[in-house]
Amino acid sequence: MTWLKPLGAFLAFLFLAVPLTAFVTAEQPADPYAEQPLQNPVQENQAQDLMHTLRCLVCQGQSIADSNAAMAADMRAIVRHDIEKGWSPEEVRRWFIDRYGDWVSYKPTWSKRSWPLWILPLVVLSAGLFFIIRLFRKEDKE
Repeated sequence: MTWLKPLGAFLAFLFLAVPLTAFVTAEQPADPYAEQPLQNPVQENQAQDLMHTLRCLVCQGQSIADSNAAMAADMRAIVRHDIEKGWSPEEVRRWFIDRYGDWVSYKPTWSKRSWPLWILPLVVLSAGLFFIIRLFRKEDKE
């Protein structure tokens, strides 16, 4: 019977805490810049081009332009706000990379950490060509 008190306390906690989470998880209204295009068509085109090159942090396989996630909407709003303020698309991209890392951009850059990703395919291709050439030369000698 000593187990009834902890069980009762746990059930009371569940019945009280679970309904309260509805207030905590209520969605915030979206920033109007998330869906509303900029007035200047040149700036909107720059924003759209940039949005297609930034990865959604929630969906991971979609750009922020294609994602319906709330985080992607926030990122679209940031892109539009900054471009409207006069930032270049590259400055906005750099801000996102500084904040979230190289992974956020679909256009990878050369850096101290990413150089193996650029060089390794060339090394593997060269090694493959070398072995294929050696294989054909051995067959010609026989």
